[in-house]
Parts: sequence; structure tokens; C-alpha cells
Amino acid sequence: MNDQPERKIILVVDDELDMRIFLCNILGTCGFETIDAGSGAEGMQKAKNLQPALIIIDATMPREDGVRMYRELRSDQALKNVPVIMMSAIDKKTFMFYHKFQNTPDGIEFPKPGAYLEKPLEAEELIGLVHRLTSSDDCLPP
Repeated sequence: MNDQPERKIILVVDDELDMRIFLCNILGTCGFETIDAGSGAEGMQKAKNLQPALIIIDATMPREDGVRMYRELRSDQALKNVPVIMMSAIDKKTFMFYHKFQNTPDGIEFPKPGAYLEKPLEAEELIGLVHRLTSSDDCLPP
């Protein structure tokens, strides 16, 4: 009999391998099971198959792949309520301003993610957000 709680799955989607390794290592040491993907298309496939507790997406992958994935998540019945942390080297205010004026399908406004982090990421801030969005006490910073 296994008394350990089931580890929550966190999907990390970023085109930079170094960033995926960094995030997976941090989250793995905090007790989460991490899965990574190098593109939005790969990320969507893994999200559909695994139903993660949280998804972290690089917003500025080539061809707006991260933004496209985020929009697809929000329109998918099975995944629309999965919390998402968007991250980018672009500051949040500029990112949200840009997407406010982008042409969106069916005139739907860009939905705000659960959180937005600017690169370079701070580990404590990331873990705090993951905790808040997954309601997990694992590896909670002081």
C-alpha cells in the first residue's frame, strides 16, 4: 500500500531546452511530476493526454506558438479550467497591451492567464505561484 499522495503533473512548454530543464528541475525537487514540450502543438497534445494540474507556457515562442496554445487551451472544454502561468522576456504590461489590440477570433478578448512571469524567473516566485494555482503545500517558500 502506497501512502504517498499522487504527484501533481505540471506541463512546461518552452522552445528553449535550457529553460525547460531549469523549470522541470525546480518543480521536480518540490515534489511535482513534470512533463515538458518544445512547442505549442506538442504541448497541446500532451495536455490533452495527461490533463495536467498546471501548465507553464513561454508566450513568445516562434510564430506566437505560446499564445496560440493558450487560446486553444481556453477554448478546449476539457482543458479550459487548467491554470496557466504565462512567461516571457516581455514585461506583462506591454504583453497585455499588445494582445488587447490584436485581432482575435470571433472578437473574443485575450483571456488573462492565472499568472504572468517575466524572464529571468525567480524560483521562489515561481514556486509560490505554482502552490497558489495548484493548492499544493509542496516546497512552499517561507
